[in-house]
Amino acid sequence: MGNVFGRKSRPSRVTEQDKAILQLKQQRDKLKQYQKRITLQLEKERPQVSILHNIYQKALLLLKKKRYQDQLLEKTENQISNLERMVQDIEFMQIEMKVIEGLKVGNDCLKSMHEIMSIEDVERILDETQESTDYQRQIDEMLAGVLTQEDEDAVLAELEAITQVALPEVPSEPIPEVSEAAKAEPGTSNLSLNKSFLKQP
Repeated sequence: MGNVFGRKSRPSRVTEQDKAILQLKQQRDKLKQYQKRITLQLEKERPQVSILHNIYQKALLLLKKKRYQDQLLEKTENQISNLERMVQDIEFMQIEMKVIEGLKVGNDCLKSMHEIMSIEDVERILDETQESTDYQRQIDEMLAGVLTQEDEDAVLAELEAITQVALPEVPSEPIPEVSEAAKAEPGTSNLSLNKSFLKQP
């Protein structure tokens, strides 16, 4: 046993470089294991990624389609606005044409009336009207100058006397009857009636 315990230890052949290489290999193996876990995880998640990718593509396509449809709607709205504006312009133009036609008819009517009666005719009628007015005024002045105030008073008195003439009163007693003999004599009937009328009080 003395030999066993008394044996001298041999110097180690593992150098610091070998230790460093061993550590590096260990780290490599760990990285490989980590890489393997990540690869397995990716393999598991690949279908989900594919689904999400398809969903993303579909969503992107839908968004593009929606954008295109929005542009179409905007263009359609602009076209509708242009059409409505054009309709309003046409309707207003029709109203203007009716107004112009009315003005044309009125202008033609005025022209025809001007042809029938010229300015010279109007001046002549106005002159004749003035002459008639002046003539009547002269007559009135002449009549007013001929009659004096006394004549005016006499004319008014005569008019009042005419309106106040007393008419005979109607007899209140009955008219006497004519006999048969008086009826037979036509010449004496009126005379007898007059005598009987005169005898009445």
